Amino acid sequence: MSLNEHTIGLIIPAYNEEERIGATVRSLVGLSWVDRILVIDDGSTDQTAAAASASGAEVISLPKNRGKAFAMKTGFEAMHTDIVVFLDGDITEGAEQARRLVTPICDGTAEVVIARLKMTSGKGGFGFVRKLAEKGLLFLTGHKLTSVLSGQRAFLSNILTADHFDYKGFGIEFGMTVDLIRRNRRIKEVDVEMKHQATGRDLRGFIHRFRQFVDILCVFLAKAMDRVHIKGNACIPKEQDKV
Repeated sequence: MSLNEHTIGLIIPAYNEEERIGATVRSLVGLSWVDRILVIDDGSTDQTAAAASASGAEVISLPKNRGKAFAMKTGFEAMHTDIVVFLDGDITEGAEQARRLVTPICDGTAEVVIARLKMTSGKGGFGFVRKLAEKGLLFLTGHKLTSVLSGQRAFLSNILTADHFDYKGFGIEFGMTVDLIRRNRRIKEVDVEMKHQATGRDLRGFIHRFRQFVDILCVFLAKAMDRVHIKGNACIPKEQDKV
């Protein structure tokens, strides 16, 4: 099926992104294959909502900051399209390449598509968070993906349920990906030429990455314990099997 045979909605969770959200939205407005653009203003203290609205997006403003996962869930529940695409609010270039995420779903080769962005040389951290996510995913599912933490991803809407978003902090992408693999969803990674605001190697950047690491580690440990619990229960004979 072609793009024109599906309804497609873009959801952009954003918190204090007034300097960048306008450019992101403007690069998406007018794309023929996009039916709806929805920005979820996650309790921003700046003019994120006004900038998004002025640039052509629909906006839902949350009264207080609830975190990315809650903002994504709010957008999903308000978006009734065949395909939903999540994009970060700080994309400075290439947001229109979200089309590459949608195409595999339209042609039936995937149910979930995750964007694989090029690493920015000289920026970002030292890879500890990314390695935790990749190795944690491999341990929990036996699958290897290189873009586990990417916030740019598309879904066939009818495979998603509210519990996919029941995570806190920065654990949403990791936890969601584990759940989708465990439910045997067809996931594909595609390369895109998107650029976003990279977190620097300053104090603020290291605090941000530490929080990411902790949130992902918490999700990993919870799922690892759940896995052990399930295996342990499988080894306990049912009442009727006991001698």
